[in-house]
Amino acid sequence: MIKLMALGLWMPLATLASGYATVHFLNEASLSGATAEANIGGLDYETVRPVNVPILADGALQGYVVAKLVFTADADALRSLAVPPHPFVVDEAFRRLYADEQLDFKNLERYDLDALVAYLKTAANERIGKEIVHEVLVEEFNYFDKDDVISH
Repeated sequence: MIKLMALGLWMPLATLASGYATVHFLNEASLSGATAEANIGGLDYETVRPVNVPILADGALQGYVVAKLVFTADADALRSLAVPPHPFVVDEAFRRLYADEQLDFKNLERYDLDALVAYLKTAANERIGKEIVHEVLVEEFNYFDKDDVISH
């Protein structure tokens, strides 16, 4: 009978102790993991629709530049915005590429993509009014001749 009573006391005490130890261990692990995640993560990669820019020279359409862009932004900041930053990035990319005098495909040279993405980041953040866009990445940057686009 004494063995049965001891077993009756031992089982609930062992269950309570193991439950307490488990909760304590999981709580410690989640607290240390939260600080690591705060240092590493929180950025979202957002893809914007392709930017199609007509290239005009000598009063005629020469072709199109198509740029696919991706930008990184803080996930919490994106959720807090009333208007998403995607249209601002697309608009700034179109304006920059359309007005850029260096973009001449008759005399093909390397285009300064670093200057383009730095400008897009700064200009989009200025128009949004906050430091939302952390980095702009170029996924694709292509030129299509007018004859190729019309024939297909």
